[in-house]
Amino acid sequence: METLQWSRFEKQIYIHTSVEKLYQLWATKSGITSWFLSKAVYISKDGTERDAHDYIQAGDSYSWFWHNWDGQEDGKIIQANGKDFLQLTFGNSILDITLKALGNVTLVILNQHDIPEDEDSKLKIFYGCSNGWTFWLTNLKAYVEHGILLNETEINLKENKLSDYVFVNM
Repeated sequence: METLQWSRFEKQIYIHTSVEKLYQLWATKSGITSWFLSKAVYISKDGTERDAHDYIQAGDSYSWFWHNWDGQEDGKIIQANGKDFLQLTFGNSILDITLKALGNVTLVILNQHDIPEDEDSKLKIFYGCSNGWTFWLTNLKAYVEHGILLNETEINLKENKLSDYVFVNM
């Protein structure tokens, strides 16, 4: 990406672990709730709920719930190759997670694209998600490399109506 485009953004981070470990942290209920969500529900194409350690698959649907936000995100898994790539619907757009082994580290590349270009989407998806993913990728790195979580799980941030715009550790 050479110029700013409202329809997409990219975030990258190096994490000192294997591609396999990071894929498990993104692609299973037990993994994604260890560093990102308070709850995740994955439903397979045949309508059954996936177990905590089952890998998500293309065609699954999901519901995600955060620690300090009452809403939920519902979407579909578009692609899940079982090793280094995931693609899902997210926030009225598409989210790609690519994992690349580079020596003793893994490069995590997050692309959110097909973002509508109306003013509401510019604020909530482009600005909101871009800022949010910067924090969550940092949280993932802290969790994997140091065993700590940076997101707030004990203090109720929802009491502040602007909490999702002012707190960096939602």
